[in-house]
Amino acid sequence: MHFSLFYFADGQGRGREQYRLLLEGARFADAHGFSAVWTPERHFHEFGGQYPNPAVIGAALASVTERIGIRAGSVVGPLHHPVRIAEEWSVVDNLSEGRVGLSFASGWHANDFVLRPENYAGRKEVLIETIDTVRRLWRQEEVTLPNGDGNPVAVRSYPAPVQSELPVWLTSAGSPDTFRQAGEQGLGLLTHLLGQDLEDLAKKIAAYRAALPGGAGGAAGQVALMLHTFLGTDRDAVRETVRRPFTDYIRSSIGLIMKAAGDILPGVNPDELDEDDLEFLVERSFDRYFDTGGLFGTVEDGLATLERLDALGIDEVACLIDFGVDPDQVLAGLEHLDRLKDAWAARGAGS
Repeated sequence: MHFSLFYFADGQGRGREQYRLLLEGARFADAHGFSAVWTPERHFHEFGGQYPNPAVIGAALASVTERIGIRAGSVVGPLHHPVRIAEEWSVVDNLSEGRVGLSFASGWHANDFVLRPENYAGRKEVLIETIDTVRRLWRQEEVTLPNGDGNPVAVRSYPAPVQSELPVWLTSAGSPDTFRQAGEQGLGLLTHLLGQDLEDLAKKIAAYRAALPGGAGGAAGQVALMLHTFLGTDRDAVRETVRRPFTDYIRSSIGLIMKAAGDILPGVNPDELDEDDLEFLVERSFDRYFDTGGLFGTVEDGLATLERLDALGIDEVACLIDFGVDPDQVLAGLEHLDRLKDAWAARGAGS
């Protein structure tokens, strides 16, 4: 099992300081053998709003790291022209000497589609077309597209990337159809535990692997699971450290959580909740995440969680570390995460 860092901050403030955790965390992960750093694409909301373009962030990460993978988690394909995606990320691939990987998402928030409103209704179909075009351009194939006069013209994107094949994942919020689609397309899979428990996830992963074509390359067959993460030396102390920032984080993102996790309060509109109901929902969500939906506690707690995930067929744990805990505490906690990584590797070496 691989370990990576995932960022989706509820960012505030201005200037370089708001990216300190990202940059220092990436340097730590690079020096300690983590597999990748993932950054999202978010628009028009403070929750994740530090990351409107993961390619720009990826270029910054390429300049401060040497070995670690630089990944988008995710590029919202229908919001962009595929040529721009291929061009921007090929630059990052060159800057990083071939360390780029992309997870694509269809998008779901209508307001995001002010960037390309014509793609909202058919976004799932547009996504698959976009992925196909980006992969062809990445291979330096000519692609025929309409020019300003409406006439077809064959184009090839530049610069040529370092990697001959782009590693691609498909992001799924839990839809079984998306799991199967990722398999059928020969893509990797990036998912989380919003709105799905481990039993459900196991069934979906089995369906994903059953749909994979034989001999698929790139990221195919690789399942990455995003988990909120903070480790320390005492489970109760960890709970108290993360309680306030994580409940604030949940509160700021409650609309996203309820959209993805209808099992918490089915059919409830978060905008219509009174303050007491909202706080009940936030506390219930915190307990669920801490106990069963995250990577929290001690190294020993983490090993028990990893055993459950390994049984499901998870290939990578994408550790979301920026949910409001003081950056210095988070950076110190990476030492415990590194010990967990090494302890898990030692178990595999001894089996």
